[in-house]
Amino acid sequence: MVERRRGRRDGRRPGDLRPVRIVPGFMPPAEGSVLIEFGDTRVICTASVQESVPPFLRGSGKGWVTAEYAMLPRSSPERIERERRGPGGRTHEIQRLVGRSLRAVTNLEALGERSILVDCDVVQADGGTRTASITGGYVALALALDRLRKGGAFARLPVADSVAAVSVGVVDGRLLLDLCYEEDSRAAVDMNVVQTGAGRFVEVQGTAEGKTFSAKELDRMIAVASAGIRTLGALQRETLRAAGVDARKRR
Repeated sequence: MVERRRGRRDGRRPGDLRPVRIVPGFMPPAEGSVLIEFGDTRVICTASVQESVPPFLRGSGKGWVTAEYAMLPRSSPERIERERRGPGGRTHEIQRLVGRSLRAVTNLEALGERSILVDCDVVQADGGTRTASITGGYVALALALDRLRKGGAFARLPVADSVAAVSVGVVDGRLLLDLCYEEDSRAAVDMNVVQTGAGRFVEVQGTAEGKTFSAKELDRMIAVASAGIRTLGALQRETLRAAGVDARKRR
């Protein structure tokens, strides 16, 4: 009882992830798709194959992976206006982050001159939509690549490793993993960590909202985030294995 009173709104301990669920094949028309849930945050990630590349890659023999991100109008308590004139600053930042993260683990040479477009659509937002998009986006990407592999495009999946992401922050003086919106809105320090299955970093986004932090505190935040990402990586592998996809790291 004392633990729950001192714990978080949902009863989690400081280093706990929210309940995470990945549902593969959620959008059957797409070459790869998942519904990913981090607690009350829900994102649909679809991966579409296009037999072309951007102009700057034509004739290079290399492929491309990119991403788009959007929040549905009632994914939050108040209606969000659709971005009819193109992505705003926050949206543009997030979709570039998702694209960079997925490209970091994809062998673009082995992909050949084709593109994979990963769409991340937030159905319900309760914090951590960008980290959920990266984590689910990787699984959708792997599913799409496996469909290409089965069609004879390549012998092995052109991925070097998995990639996942999670948030971490300092709220009311405590270090917490995987912040929901209520925690994120009160965080003195807020950080998103993107890491491969081998533990290599793709990106670390850390901001002192109300309190600066030391190098020692930074190390602790990264350690807690890395532990969470290892758990997410295991769930990604389990989801892909159940779908018949071998996405083990290639040496």
